[in-house]
Amino acid sequence: MRREASVLHLDLDAFFAAVEQRDKPSLRGRPVVVGGVGGRGVVATASYEARAYGARSAMSTAEARRRCPPGTAFLGGRFAAYRRTSDVVMGLLRELSPLVEPVSIDEAYVDLAAQPGHDLSADGVTALARALKERIAAATGGVTGSVGIGSSKLMAKIASDLDKPDGLVVVAPGTELEVLHPLPVTRIGGVGPATAERLHQVGVRTVGDLAAKSLPDLVALAGRAHGSGLYQLARAEDDRAVVADREAKSVSAEETFERDLTDVEALGREIDAMAGRVGGRLRAAAYSGRTVTLKLRRYDFTTLTRSQTLPQPTDDPRQIAAIARRLLVEAGTAGGLRLLGVGVSGLSVYAQGELFAGDQPEEDDVPAAEAPEPAEQPIPAVTRWWPGQDVQHEELGAGWVWGRGLGRVTVRFEGPRTPPGPVRTLAADDPMLSPADPPDWRAPTEEEP
Repeated sequence: MRREASVLHLDLDAFFAAVEQRDKPSLRGRPVVVGGVGGRGVVATASYEARAYGARSAMSTAEARRRCPPGTAFLGGRFAAYRRTSDVVMGLLRELSPLVEPVSIDEAYVDLAAQPGHDLSADGVTALARALKERIAAATGGVTGSVGIGSSKLMAKIASDLDKPDGLVVVAPGTELEVLHPLPVTRIGGVGPATAERLHQVGVRTVGDLAAKSLPDLVALAGRAHGSGLYQLARAEDDRAVVADREAKSVSAEETFERDLTDVEALGREIDAMAGRVGGRLRAAAYSGRTVTLKLRRYDFTTLTRSQTLPQPTDDPRQIAAIARRLLVEAGTAGGLRLLGVGVSGLSVYAQGELFAGDQPEEDDVPAAEAPEPAEQPIPAVTRWWPGQDVQHEELGAGWVWGRGLGRVTVRFEGPRTPPGPVRTLAADDPMLSPADPPDWRAPTEEEP
């Protein structure tokens, strides 16, 4: 832990939804849900307007539809738009320091001490963070971020979550435990649902409760490595360095069990939960992977892995879980398992249109928002349109897919630099309509026509 608050953590607020609202002026101030829009889709991001109705990340899209009011926009993802905006933000962070560690497409750590000349007093880093937030909003067309600054990565991340959205919290050196101990234990990294349940069973609900537990107690509860990590974090002991431009090679999750497990169904439920976390992290980082790996530690502490490589990369937790379950059956559970892990490697960045593609609805599914009724005579679709997709019409201009069904596609013609635009329903095979690149939110330069 450092003697000054020199680690900054930035978390862009409801990032995917914020980019959608920026590029689609008719959605500003309205509930927006981004993710899989089909019947088995999963929410990636919900705008704060949608969160007011209970929609949240990792919730099934079907449940989000039940909770949100009519007129909520349910959109598939546009990775190219998110990546373009993220690149602008990461560029601004690199102007602050040569040590920037991206965690995902919308989250990063910055080591302020690595750049000479910064005033690292509490007032100095507060002023720096305010200026950064203003620059981010101006450069991204209004996307906001929450900033936390502390003496370690742990405290910076905790701080960025204390006053969302658009927050700024600096944890002064010496006050870490005052901030940390009243918080729910789930705020500590590595405390997932299974670990939280075990901690709750022994009366640990806050970080302060966790700090009151001895090291032997936590090792017995969560294993040597995990228990030791929890013991340190509960005391704000974190000396992890900010690593510049860390490139993820794999994404994984694992659980150590209180007792050895042999029940395939119980282990299958653990796999489902871990696959959900892995899929969520892949989507948050805008990655997909081709190789699914199952890690097993047996009752005698022998560890083995089983893997399967797919023809196409995936981030779908259902597919990851199905493969991991099959690998478990092949490996067997004889004697019991002490630990189980699920991972995905062979990572690649999404291409335009791939994000949540596996969850796109069929042609007769519900529209993204309230769309006009289609014509009585449906025209068969020859192009796969999806809600939120950027399009260009040769006569009507640029817009986005608002809804579709029965051989029709409904487009709202507007963009980030226009007022809310008109809605038109067209034949899905209209030759004048084509997919388009994301619009540019930035004001035109003098060189532009």
